[in-house]
Amino acid sequence: MQTTTQQNQLVDHTIQSKMGLSDKEQPDLSALHSETMRAIVHRSYGSAEVLRCETISIPTPGKKQVLIEVHSAALDRGTWHLMTGRPYLIRLLGFGLVKPKQPVPGFDVAGKVLAVGSEVTRFVPGDEVYGIANGSFAEYAAADENKLVTKPSDLSFDSAAAVTVSGITALEALTDVGKIQSGQHVLVIGASGGVGTYAVQLAKAMGAEVTGVASAAKADLVYSLGADHVIDYRTKYLDEMNRRYDLIIDIGGRNSISCLRGVLKQRGTLVLTGGEDGNRVTGGIGRQLRAVLMSPFVKQNLKMFVSGEKQSMMVRLSEFIQSGAVIPSIGQRFSLDEVPTAMRWLETGNAKGKILIVVKPSAKK
Repeated sequence: MQTTTQQNQLVDHTIQSKMGLSDKEQPDLSALHSETMRAIVHRSYGSAEVLRCETISIPTPGKKQVLIEVHSAALDRGTWHLMTGRPYLIRLLGFGLVKPKQPVPGFDVAGKVLAVGSEVTRFVPGDEVYGIANGSFAEYAAADENKLVTKPSDLSFDSAAAVTVSGITALEALTDVGKIQSGQHVLVIGASGGVGTYAVQLAKAMGAEVTGVASAAKADLVYSLGADHVIDYRTKYLDEMNRRYDLIIDIGGRNSISCLRGVLKQRGTLVLTGGEDGNRVTGGIGRQLRAVLMSPFVKQNLKMFVSGEKQSMMVRLSEFIQSGAVIPSIGQRFSLDEVPTAMRWLETGNAKGKILIVVKPSAKK
């Protein structure tokens, strides 16, 4: 029986050999769709049981897209929301009213460029890249060239796959939205998760004093990221806290706005990056909207945002990665076949750092 690695290599060789190409040559894009790949597919909303590993056609990249041979991908909370279709508001935002518009889930991606569209100028076949692709839980994925950056040679595919979605969310929350300044006291709620692990490291790299909120079992991880203080979220820390913060980054928290304002300085800033509470229609977005509506009437700055997946943010984040100031924090690893199990693990809330989906296990970088 062939291993997953052998199967991947066979597909790669078949595509290249059928077209008589080397790794640096461009295949005929019209012929790609006749080739197949393994991918995770969900054709309806629901729990992890709706996810299936199927054999489907390899996507054909558009004029400004590249086709990536996926080595690694990563799981984030947004992918879970798009799997379940909850809150229902996301369906109204264009992701599919009764079923997912994008049948292959996954956003974070790292791999090698196999083919490029006719208007692509930044990459050529053979380039190693990482960033965001729609449908990265597959052996191949198409991605807009402006949502990718070149992978440094000393950064593994696994580490690169864990960077983009969570990293740029944390960076944008701290800088463009939170306006972080050196010397400020920053509170990161959800410090051990995908976004939180980047928020702690980035805030420290920018000269802040950082307090992370996580479970006691994850305190060592948060300290290892550079946090000055760690608080167990299971305690009544918001009621008992004496310190006031210049900036609070609340990642998927369930705390009320009034409680958060109680530990925020008079001119401080609260940035709500998500939320897992609320009703089925708006979910945590309802709390964010209430904060924004309240903000004009109070001295504190209460803000929400949705990450824009900007290439400029990817470049800035890459600089922090290459300098060593930020190191991707990877938790559990799962194979492509194990994506449903990975999703269930995410649901438990026990994940530390990013959950990785390893598509090509043999790849070292």
